[in-house]
Amino acid sequence: MRVPGAKAAIACSVADQGVSALTNILVLVVAARLSSAAGFAVFSMVYMVFTILLGVGVSYVGQALVLVRGEDRVIRAACRSAAVFTAVASTAIGFTAAAVLAFVPGDTAAALAVLGLILPIALTQDGIRYCFSALRLPHYALTADLVRLAFALPALAVQPHGAGPARLVAVWGLSALPALLTAIALLAPLLRGLPTDLRTYVRRGHLGQRFVVEFGVGNGSSQLAILGLGLFATPLAVGALRGATTLFGPLNVLFNASSAFGPPLLHRTESVRGQVRATAVLAAVLATVAASWATVLYLLPDRIGRQLLGETWPNAAHLLPASGSQYTAMAVGTCGLLTLRVLRPRTTLPIQVVFSLAAVVFMLAGYALGGGVLGAAWGLCLGSVAKAVATWLRIGSVSASAASAQQLARVGAEGRDQRQAQHGDPDPAGGLEK
Repeated sequence: MRVPGAKAAIACSVADQGVSALTNILVLVVAARLSSAAGFAVFSMVYMVFTILLGVGVSYVGQALVLVRGEDRVIRAACRSAAVFTAVASTAIGFTAAAVLAFVPGDTAAALAVLGLILPIALTQDGIRYCFSALRLPHYALTADLVRLAFALPALAVQPHGAGPARLVAVWGLSALPALLTAIALLAPLLRGLPTDLRTYVRRGHLGQRFVVEFGVGNGSSQLAILGLGLFATPLAVGALRGATTLFGPLNVLFNASSAFGPPLLHRTESVRGQVRATAVLAAVLATVAASWATVLYLLPDRIGRQLLGETWPNAAHLLPASGSQYTAMAVGTCGLLTLRVLRPRTTLPIQVVFSLAAVVFMLAGYALGGGVLGAAWGLCLGSVAKAVATWLRIGSVSASAASAQQLARVGAEGRDQRQAQHGDPDPAGGLEK
């Protein structure tokens, strides 16, 4: 197993996230062009349900997996358990949901039932990407995602105009099968002969349980609130918000790359201050990129916008200033959460709980008081700003205590080495302490 160097790993990680995000963006663009505004609203709601399920899976399995440290065999065994658990859990959840929804009338229920059937393919393929991240083999993840892109777009592009959301969901899901088979072919030789321990994912105290709670009160809560707007207000609100966020998909490339592949790379930097400095610089760069991209989208000619999103463009275009401001704040907050997750993983939950729920309140208040969906978009922006500020304030206290503890440990180790050199004392831990 040949592990690439740090620069190559970073390049492949960003490229992989780029291909993955590009696939998601183009899937939504093609679906918008093929569908009516109402049809795309249904597809957007189903796609958002998948996004929530994917976030749960990534939080419970993926984010915990990339934090595993130890010998190579330990990490590879953890990857095998993670991949098998993802496949088993997604099959049980997806097939159960499909069996229940098959008896519910309506286009939305039919599309959700189809999502349940293809859920094991989509979630397992994405889950294996985190196995490659933990193994520091991002070029394998990139290979599988290139296959995903190569099959998904042609499969959707040949569908007739006006194709229903259930059909589009089925085509999109089945097009992930070649990528899944490619990922399995690359991963299987690395994991052959290793034990599979699924019990680790159902034990009390599994770190992924905490990350799921964070996701639930973070991204998940806002997405569920948006779904609520679609169910109880108007589905067009979901289509408009989803259309606007689709245009910011390139930024998700960098956000996802930071969250998924940042911890293994930051672990190579031993200094706490060095880790904080690196993520602060990354936050400034990502915020600048987000603001620049928002400006480009705002100046986009109406003709090009309609070519991208079809009938959904007019509803999404007036949300661009709010969504652009939100993504700029998200860039800062994402890097802050990454820093805390590396320094002290358990400190992120209170921030996620308080400020993510506040964002939902801001969104609903904005929808009620600020003129509908535009007010909701500015409410989400305000929530992202508040979370970013709180995150970096927390980093200040955590990094100071962590740096002090690191300095004390270094001084103690140096003093012990000096005593051993002067007196010839053996290692008091019998050579076991590393």
